Amino acid sequence: MTFTGANLTGTGRLPSPRALWQAPVADVVEARAGTQLSGPWKLMLLGDGSPTRHLQLLTGAAVEVEVIAMEPEAMADEAAPAEVAELEEPLLRRQVWLSCRGRTLAWAESWWNHAEAEAHLRDRHQPIWRSLTAGRAELYREVDGLGQVQARWLEERFGCHGPFWSRHYRFFRQGRELTVIREVFSPALEEWLGPASPVKFREFGNES
Repeated sequence: MTFTGANLTGTGRLPSPRALWQAPVADVVEARAGTQLSGPWKLMLLGDGSPTRHLQLLTGAAVEVEVIAMEPEAMADEAAPAEVAELEEPLLRRQVWLSCRGRTLAWAESWWNHAEAEAHLRDRHQPIWRSLTAGRAELYREVDGLGQVQARWLEERFGCHGPFWSRHYRFFRQGRELTVIREVFSPALEEWLGPASPVKFREFGNES
């Protein structure tokens, strides 16, 4: 398999969403970030579990991966998480929509060393977590970033106004960094998680 050439889907890569604010990295790593979030949203954004697994558990439906683009990148742009600079070049960037029963619940992009992508992304329509844990391989996830982002194309696809909660993290195997992944979640998840705001969450709980 090879990723040489233009994007593999023909739809064109989307620009990274504009960051409105980001929590300090130390606060994220030390679990001090996310005080603005209700408990369920904090677990979704700052927990080290698989988001695709969480989406499947919440909705009771398989996660559908729609590949937007998967193409070589000469160097990480300034909007990329700082951790991308730690990956060995040449780089590849992959972007996808994540949906359940046709309802888009998240957008994600990931950066890879070209050789690592060829080794681990043999089925590009399969969730990354499933690809990396094939054969029950041991994997470590470290959440490095939390923030809110804005983009018109996110609003159009999610069907609501922003801003939107975002996070980024890395996967490691035997101490070696494999990829950096950024995810943006749709407010539609409030149907299962309740409002993201703790105040709204308490109001939601009082209504039940």
